[in-house]
Amino acid sequence: MKNIVLLLLLTISFNLFSAGQSGKPNEQQQKAISVLIGQYSEAREKSDTVLLKDILTDDIDQLVSNGEWRNGIRDAVQGMLRSSANSSGTRTLTIDHVKMLNATTAIVDCRYEIQNQNGAARKMWSSFIVIAEKGKWKISGIRNMLPAAQ
Repeated sequence: MKNIVLLLLLTISFNLFSAGQSGKPNEQQQKAISVLIGQYSEAREKSDTVLLKDILTDDIDQLVSNGEWRNGIRDAVQGMLRSSANSSGTRTLTIDHVKMLNATTAIVDCRYEIQNQNGAARKMWSSFIVIAEKGKWKISGIRNMLPAAQ
């Protein structure tokens, strides 16, 4: 009897572990992560500090395209507001790929474009590390990159 229970527990554990490592989000995760990235874009566009503080983890870290590190929510929010003020225009984040690391952690790769008021477009990549914290998806890390000139 003990062997049957042990085998059953091992089978369940293996199935849970392997399902969590599939790399692809399920429909519910995909939708929630898409909403989160949309909220981030909206908060940046409107300089909405209340929304930013709601969707960022307290220990967020951000590496921006000029090499500046922003550590902690206060640094990140202040830097985002400063950046938005210095680089006005319409920001568009388009999710390109979501990779689930487990059921509550994902890496989200986005195309990031800033359409400046003078008509010039700045095209970058942005990767987000997102986590489900108490059932709510939040951004824990951001990496912005400029493509290398070719």
